[in-house]
Amino acid sequence: MTIGVFDSGLGGLSVLHCAQKMLPNESFIYYADEKHVPYGEKTPEEIRLLVNDIFNFMLHKDVDAIIIACNTVTSVLTTVYRKRFPVPIIGMEPAVKKAIDIYGAEKKKILVVATPVTIKGKKLHNLMERVDSRKKVDLAELPQLVRFAEKGIFSSAQVGEYLRQALQSYDLPSYGTVVLGCTHFNYFKNEFQKLFQSAPHFVDGNEGTVRQMMRVLSLSTEAGGNGITEYYFSGKPVGGSDLKLINSCMIQLDQVFDIN
Repeated sequence: MTIGVFDSGLGGLSVLHCAQKMLPNESFIYYADEKHVPYGEKTPEEIRLLVNDIFNFMLHKDVDAIIIACNTVTSVLTTVYRKRFPVPIIGMEPAVKKAIDIYGAEKKKILVVATPVTIKGKKLHNLMERVDSRKKVDLAELPQLVRFAEKGIFSSAQVGEYLRQALQSYDLPSYGTVVLGCTHFNYFKNEFQKLFQSAPHFVDGNEGTVRQMMRVLSLSTEAGGNGITEYYFSGKPVGGSDLKLINSCMIQLDQVFDIN
């Protein structure tokens, strides 16, 4: 089988990285809409128009399923929209329920960090109404992290200062868990750790999304295939300096993969 993985940019490589670890023999097509990143500051209507073209691109590549490796896109796509396409489309949302299930009994609170579209979206607020009965979850918008990630800047004084400024109104010692509600944010676990008195738990939706795709397609970790991954930036095959950037991202993801 061939699985399409789509994100507005390079954040979805964290989902691809997880999928490759779990399904090393499967084939993937990774599509980053670098021409239009970031999505987190666009309107839902703008995002839906862009995604329509990308899904059609994936279908022409004969993918068997599409993973939306982007919380922002998932937050604006309805079930009716997804049913317009003939292959399964698996989205993702901030792993608030997972965080509460695992760490909700702890005294410290949970901080969800994501893009403005995700933070303001009805999907996230409806989810919190269902699972956050004890009101332990707070939300924070961190749009600039997407831009840092797209430039391959994962650890720097500039990133650290941005996080300190963006989160200065939050009582950070009161949080024990950080939900990474944007796939771009996985690159910055080390920078997040520097802000807290003790290392927080990190929770993301990557593994859960891949497992959902495996259930939908009845795949096992032993599934066969050629293990090839193709990369596209806004419909064009990736090469040269762009491929070097992808390799740099995957190296960074290897380094932070076990931080939880």
